[in-house]
Amino acid sequence: MTIRTALTVLLSVAAIIFSPLGVAEQMQRFGQYELHYIVIPTTMLKPEIAAEYDISRGKDRALVNVSVLNREKKAINATIIGDSQNLLGQLQDLDFKQVTEGDAIYYLAEIRFADQEVHRIQIEATAPDGKSTLLKFNQKLYWAE
Repeated sequence: MTIRTALTVLLSVAAIIFSPLGVAEQMQRFGQYELHYIVIPTTMLKPEIAAEYDISRGKDRALVNVSVLNREKKAINATIIGDSQNLLGQLQDLDFKQVTEGDAIYYLAEIRFADQEVHRIQIEATAPDGKSTLLKFNQKLYWAE
């Protein structure tokens, strides 16, 4: 099993298992594109997968995974920027790293958080043709061992 396959399976399982906690894949359309996103605890990643992608595992860390698909449902390169802010106004820039494996392209960023903390997450995605979208959502994050 390749790292890509393992990560894809992990994210799919995470979406199913943790959907009652508000962790599920979501999508926003803009023009001919779809912005897919998911936020999961980093403790769900196996240590070897986290090491491969230089992701810090910890009960106080979550992983934001974003991808942009065209109308043919093919992943495309995009410019992704964003930030996360807790209810106290503490701001974290999201440092997205692009990961490309075969036809898959996704962008990963980490968030540090306190247990049961709500974060206001903003992500701006810009496609190569200049079409962009601003995604805003709230996510309550829980410590996971």
